Amino acid sequence: MNSKIWLNKLTRREFRTRMNAGELKLAILPVAAIEQHLEHLAMEHDWRSARLIAGAVAERLAPQALVAEGLMAGISEHHMVHPGTLSLQPGTFLTVLSDLIDSLVRAGFTNILVLNGHGGNIAACDAVWDQFLRKFQVNVHFFPYWNVLTKEDAEELLDSGSRLPEDLPGHAQEFETAMALHLFPENVRQDVWKDQQDPNPSMATAEKGQAFYERIIDRVANYASEMIDGTRTHAVPPYHP
Repeated sequence: MNSKIWLNKLTRREFRTRMNAGELKLAILPVAAIEQHLEHLAMEHDWRSARLIAGAVAERLAPQALVAEGLMAGISEHHMVHPGTLSLQPGTFLTVLSDLIDSLVRAGFTNILVLNGHGGNIAACDAVWDQFLRKFQVNVHFFPYWNVLTKEDAEELLDSGSRLPEDLPGHAQEFETAMALHLFPENVRQDVWKDQQDPNPSMATAEKGQAFYERIIDRVANYASEMIDGTRTHAVPPYHP
């Protein structure tokens, strides 16, 4: 991918020049998790998916969008029974997320898309988002990337009976396995992929993953573009110091 879409690849001069010129309109902040994904998927699945989607969306919107990476682990206490999972307490996760958003606001961004790739982060973020809007006074959105998918997408592409939105992404099931087979097949352990008690992952194919991925990129890019042009905004509550 184009190195100019990654904040960490820029020098301070390059960033300053682009921001001062009014070129940078949107920061995409991917968040997800490093956690167990059954016996057949690597633990980086959620984070790598969110990162790749963020990068593809930023490339689609270049040069106006920039990806700011800063937080790989998420809220995964419910998976800590499986050693190797990395988990943050909800308060820790929200504090770090708040600090990262604050950094982007102070850098000059007024549109920030927190692109989420892990279901365990949703409840905590939903609970505080009004406070984040009050605090930062910018157009900052928390958005799980699978929210762009529809019931019709699931009926067309999934064979395991998964429904939308309640069954997606589904932990290491047909959808996530299909995404992995398309995006990073080296993360799918072929020796156990189809030899598990749970039959749903075995129904995944790279072709399904590609179809999902292309629809996700198109629709998330459209969502982000609407943030940039001002047609998709959050009502920012007044700030009372």
